[in-house]
Amino acid sequence: MKAVTQHAFGGPEVLELEEVPRPEPLPSEVLIRVQAAGVNPVEPFIRSGMFPLLGQPPFILGWDVSGIVEEVVPGVNRFRVGDEVFGMPMFPRPAGTYAEYVTAPSLQLARKPSTINHVHAAAIPMAGLTAWQSLVDVARVGAGQRVLIHGAGGGVGHIALQIAKARGAHVTCTASAAKHDFLRELGADEPIDYRTRDFAEEVRDVDVVFDVIGGDYGPRSFRTLRPGGLFITAVERTNARLAADAEAAGVRFAGITVEPDHVGLEGLAGLIDAGRLRIHVDQTVPLAGAGKAHEILESGGATGKVVLTVDPAQ
Repeated sequence: MKAVTQHAFGGPEVLELEEVPRPEPLPSEVLIRVQAAGVNPVEPFIRSGMFPLLGQPPFILGWDVSGIVEEVVPGVNRFRVGDEVFGMPMFPRPAGTYAEYVTAPSLQLARKPSTINHVHAAAIPMAGLTAWQSLVDVARVGAGQRVLIHGAGGGVGHIALQIAKARGAHVTCTASAAKHDFLRELGADEPIDYRTRDFAEEVRDVDVVFDVIGGDYGPRSFRTLRPGGLFITAVERTNARLAADAEAAGVRFAGITVEPDHVGLEGLAGLIDAGRLRIHVDQTVPLAGAGKAHEILESGGATGKVVLTVDPAQ
């Protein structure tokens, strides 16, 4: 099969399309013919060596996948050959979804939402599960609560915004002014331009803050929370000082590490097919152009997700 591999750390140019052996599914796994693979912000950091999650090259990047079940190992009963599935298998271990085929445990996959194509389904898993596990599993956001979402125009943020709205929350969010109309279309009650306004001075009595930015956004966000409110971070989960500062400020702290989760995937798919969650794909790039996809992410200008297409029809 063809796959995007890298043999050294470096810039986007180290990503090369090569012929490699097709993987064979183990017991509990299925073989997926990949139609599209989502690209996530963590992957350029791994590629460059700044975050060597997969150890030394060579390796194949990628976790987000949407495709068609090609082979089912006897004993796996959740899927049949021909089923359309999506997921984020194996994370944080290698999954290798920048490829024409990938294997995955069946319990880490779900059926693709019926109302969207493979490109949009491939954009969901890592971003969607990060948002779902934060706002549903950890925060248990409900009707009438007030939620502040940072980075709402990005891949995780635009999904988090819609999950919170679907659960009946009032949502304030930070993003550049250019993304405000987009965020209002998704249901944002109050977008704030972080370049011209200080959310820490304007927002008060929030029940939940969800942050994917990091830096000083944590300490500043504590001032927006009601006493006992919850600060959730997807980027500062190991920051013991930040956790201690949250306790001193009278608020709760939770760090999130996204995990493969078919229950969360099914919840996201349900919202999509009910018309309550829209996945925005900023750009698609052919598999051979994985380096370009990384350049787009590293430029910081993408709204929503960037997706690699393996089958051009998707």
